[in-house]
Amino acid sequence: MVTQGRYPVRPSGPLAEWVHPFREELIRRGFRARTAQDHAYVLAHLSRWLQRESLDPAEFGAEGIAAFAVARRDGGYRRWRTVESLRLMLDYLRGHGALPAEEPRMVGPVDEVLERYRLWLRRERRLGEQTVGLRLLWARKFLLAQVVDGSLGLDRLDPDAVTGFVLHMSWRYSTGSMKTATSGLRSLLRFLFVAGDVNRDLPSVVPSVAGWRLSALPVGADDEAVAALLACCDRATAVGRRDLAVLLLMARLGLRAVELARLRLDDVDWRGGELVVRGKGGRVDWMPLPHDVGAALADYLRHGRRPSRLREVFLRTTGPDAPMTRQSIVMVPRRVSQRAGIPVVGAHQLRHRAACRVLADGGSLAEVAELLRHNDLATTAIYAKVDLAALAAVVRPWPAEGDDDRAA
Repeated sequence: MVTQGRYPVRPSGPLAEWVHPFREELIRRGFRARTAQDHAYVLAHLSRWLQRESLDPAEFGAEGIAAFAVARRDGGYRRWRTVESLRLMLDYLRGHGALPAEEPRMVGPVDEVLERYRLWLRRERRLGEQTVGLRLLWARKFLLAQVVDGSLGLDRLDPDAVTGFVLHMSWRYSTGSMKTATSGLRSLLRFLFVAGDVNRDLPSVVPSVAGWRLSALPVGADDEAVAALLACCDRATAVGRRDLAVLLLMARLGLRAVELARLRLDDVDWRGGELVVRGKGGRVDWMPLPHDVGAALADYLRHGRRPSRLREVFLRTTGPDAPMTRQSIVMVPRRVSQRAGIPVVGAHQLRHRAACRVLADGGSLAEVAELLRHNDLATTAIYAKVDLAALAAVVRPWPAEGDDDRAA
């Protein structure tokens, strides 16, 4: 039997009455009808499962939710197979009293230290959200490694524990990751000492990771790869228009993903051909908006961006009305690379490409620093290694056979 043309069978079970209202609520939030219907199917499945297992929704807690997720996996369902993926549905049901409120999560000693550390990073160190997230990631790994028999035991912390953790992690992670890890570990140990959790100042015992500044070359996407990315954006669709604007801003202006996520409608000066870029460390710059980049951005805003009260330029095309996050913007060139059938191009490779194009066109390192908005020209020095024209001017020619180089 088909009910209102929406469900192959009439919803049954103790939560059946919530299936249709849940679907309508998701549509009001901005979900596409098909997506909302798929979520409603999961609720209908949960209702049938509760009925089959003779479970009372009023007693449906964390263990029951985990069991339902297992049942979906065992049943061969490809989506909504984890507890976290069911959160949207669970939050709706809890909010309407159809399920009991979520059980309070037990806060252990590690969580308590991490929360104090997070507040210190934000309030005292004034670090950005992304940096704080990385600091907490490595702090959690280190603190969990110190737990013995359920006790954190920071009073036992000594240099051997610190160096042992770093050595253990070094077998599993790259040089770049370990540099981030050791930097974060020094920060955590400094906090623990200042907060009085440990009685020794241990940051100095964290081993340094072998790696030499300017030893690597910046790897930028070549012109053929960029052309393939741009050609793969379907300008007849909202996603294609959005992706094209994102890729051009990365490849032509060298914008970071986080800067694109922060870009707002008021930041674009259409008459002056400029836009405001909110960069790292609270830095704000005005940058010129090339004609082709501006045209792609205008096309997205006029024909691809969903109607919204939000002021962020780049919005999600599906689901609730929300801006794209830094991580979702990072995935744009990767996703388009896969569609184009070329090796994956990362967001930072497009930024490197913008810098390399400046040098290839005869620009200076100072111009590269201005484009990339580096505070210190020394940060830009690595691009001297890819300025082949400048390098050729200072390299002595190889002596021809028979030349007596000693006479020089």
